[in-house]
Amino acid sequence: MKLLDGKVALVTGAGTGIGREAAILLASDGARVILTGRRLQPLEEVAAQIESEGGSAVARSLDIESRDDIFETIAWARNAVGPVDILVNNAGSASKVLNARFLSEEEWNSTVNVNLTAVFNLTQAVLPDMIAKGEGTIITVSSLAALNPNLLGGAAYGAAKAGVKNFMTFLHNTYRNQGIRATTILPGETDTPIMNNRARPPLESERAKMLDPHDVARAIALCASLKKGAVIPELHICPTYMRDTSADIETARWIGAPSDTLDLPKKESTGEAR
Repeated sequence: MKLLDGKVALVTGAGTGIGREAAILLASDGARVILTGRRLQPLEEVAAQIESEGGSAVARSLDIESRDDIFETIAWARNAVGPVDILVNNAGSASKVLNARFLSEEEWNSTVNVNLTAVFNLTQAVLPDMIAKGEGTIITVSSLAALNPNLLGGAAYGAAKAGVKNFMTFLHNTYRNQGIRATTILPGETDTPIMNNRARPPLESERAKMLDPHDVARAIALCASLKKGAVIPELHICPTYMRDTSADIETARWIGAPSDTLDLPKKESTGEAR
């Protein structure tokens, strides 16, 4: 018998990176996994891999910025697969402009919606079934940017990840005696596709020092597979080696700055660093 036999797990952002690795591990532990994300093709590829390895998975596109789409997806899951026992809130995004000085309200709102509001909506959608059953696990991938916010992740990302950490602690404090386990995973820099969108995309040599998505996924699988009498409320996981991020931060400082910004470095104003 496997650790998660009979459990239904829904993973957001399951097509790549941490979400992909987490879905594969949860399926290998016996869970029936619902893979969600914006693009259906990568989800179907992950589902095919899981099925080829003897697991059970189904792919469904999901716009996590849409509350209606979230509730429709959870209702579909209940009817097609079963009530969600394990929710893994993994999908995330960062704004292109990172400095609060130049960040638009539109980018701020979008980043908060993906990283925080979507977690609230997904949680609200699955909670009734979990409470009725007397057990359930909600795992959210936050970030160490919640504890040490800076220009690497940006103003909006750090604030949203701090907010979701607070929200998960609220769930832990409020619903633990109803059998609901709430866990926050706070990873450091992880070599995922989101790195390609950085103001200064890291070099391969720098990515080699980051966390492997599989290691973060193993932390998720651990928290999901504990017996129901145990919970890990918060787990930090970071690279063993600390890399120099000063060049990344300096580049990020000026992304989105108007060309007439008085203190803009000369090399930036000529476009050399952009």
